[in-house]
Amino acid sequence: MKNIAKYAMILAATVALTSCNDWLTEDTPGVTKRGDYITSAETATEVVNAAYVPLMWEYGNSTTYYSEWFIGDIVSDDALKGGQNLSDMADAYDMENFKTNTNNKLLLGFFRAQWQGVQRANLAIESVNGLALDDSFTQELKDRLIAEATFLRAMYYFRLVRVYGGMPLIDYVVESSAQWNQERATRDATLQFIIRDLEACVEVLPLKSKYPIDDMGRATRGAAQAMLLKANLYRAGFLAQEGGDATAAYREAKKWGEEIMSTNEYDLVPNYFDQFLLAGENGKESVFEIQYTEDGRSDYGEGEGFTLGTFVVIMQRPRTTLFSQEGWGFDRPSWNLYNEYEEGDPRRDATILNPTEQQIEDAGGNVINYQGNYLHNRKYAMYTDGTTVTMPYYNLTHHTRGPINNKVIRYSDVLLMYAEACVELGDLPAAKLALNRVRSRVGLPAFPYSATIQGATVTYGDNANDLRAAVRHERRVELAMEGHRWFDLLRWGIAKQTMDAYFAQEAPEVRAEAAAFQVGKHELMPIPSDEILLSGISQNPGY
Repeated sequence: MKNIAKYAMILAATVALTSCNDWLTEDTPGVTKRGDYITSAETATEVVNAAYVPLMWEYGNSTTYYSEWFIGDIVSDDALKGGQNLSDMADAYDMENFKTNTNNKLLLGFFRAQWQGVQRANLAIESVNGLALDDSFTQELKDRLIAEATFLRAMYYFRLVRVYGGMPLIDYVVESSAQWNQERATRDATLQFIIRDLEACVEVLPLKSKYPIDDMGRATRGAAQAMLLKANLYRAGFLAQEGGDATAAYREAKKWGEEIMSTNEYDLVPNYFDQFLLAGENGKESVFEIQYTEDGRSDYGEGEGFTLGTFVVIMQRPRTTLFSQEGWGFDRPSWNLYNEYEEGDPRRDATILNPTEQQIEDAGGNVINYQGNYLHNRKYAMYTDGTTVTMPYYNLTHHTRGPINNKVIRYSDVLLMYAEACVELGDLPAAKLALNRVRSRVGLPAFPYSATIQGATVTYGDNANDLRAAVRHERRVELAMEGHRWFDLLRWGIAKQTMDAYFAQEAPEVRAEAAAFQVGKHELMPIPSDEILLSGISQNPGY
């Protein structure tokens, strides 16, 4: 599957969409129309491969980096921006402190990457659907490719809706600027659009075990089931906040959780951190990963798509040569997150570089401190993925060539989402069973239990309210620094109270920079002003 991007880059450079005003207009010399290119099983597969590629994008024409964790981690109570100083990635600084402007380039890059993905998926669906069958292009392959592209369209829309809210619902190829002016749908209508796409493809997609090893990373039935669980859970959360009846959405979430669990395709790996090693990629716990690879041609280039690797490794490594290669020091775990872990939970030290044992120093012997914080991220920094015990640190041949995959959905995420749906429906035994599977993997006591969390003794009794709180706690520590936290706070409707409490106990340096969270505004990021000028799309409230 890591080869998909290579083939897709070739396709992107070859295919151009053209149109003419009438039959007298001659085609522009040297332009290949898609109908002339997408004519075989091979090219049909390539156009679908190309639809995967924007998932990989993290940097390009917006002139800044826009990995999703800049939103999911840094805007939440899990992390500080980090970097060299406050002005390093100033757009991320604005977001974490609720000072975001409509000209934020990080949000512009992220917005455009997802819409590139939507349109590539639409192009793939339309092109493959119109291609005639032959000996090599079977109905089975045709259906699978359309299902993959449909899954990807849902994935891109999901990334958009949880950052910006309701989006224009476009299931066709936009071929001219005359089609740019689109009305936004509501958030609920957008989530329903996502759910319909996933329902349309879920039974067509193969199980993960049916793919050969070279196709690991393609959309699978399990990935669609997990996304149906997630999309329905998000919809239920927002319906409940708005005073609507969320019962049916929770039931759908629970149903899809049961569907994926019944396949026996996935399980928790015994050692929690193994899945964040190269050897653990696409393993038993992996439901969907964005595929990256180290490739000698990868470079900064011009625009998106010039690297097959990820920038996350260099971005999250400390700004020190202590580990042989200096990183950029972004996405710094907060002390609040550090203190969320229970005593003896091995996930803390697997996620956060332990500050009490190894304070990170610069060349002058000074502890690297960002706003009173010297914690560092572990999961994607590849401290322990070298070839020998004496040199465990993975040596990057170039900043752009981080080879580690992005774990979008892990099976532990599935179990905890399922537990959450069960709590809301009153099925506490099923919820406890799923929650305790996640806890038992790391040797923690089963629910109900007592533990020290945030420096205080917390007792979770055997009731729905405490079980809900325990599931939310477990999601935070299990999935920490994987880009989930901010979006969880939003769908639970507790973003303001959580962030107000977080800033109140943070270091004076952090408190001095933060603006007040405004209900009705800061739950969504602004639509980039450049996009409003291009398409006339309406802005979110308060911006």
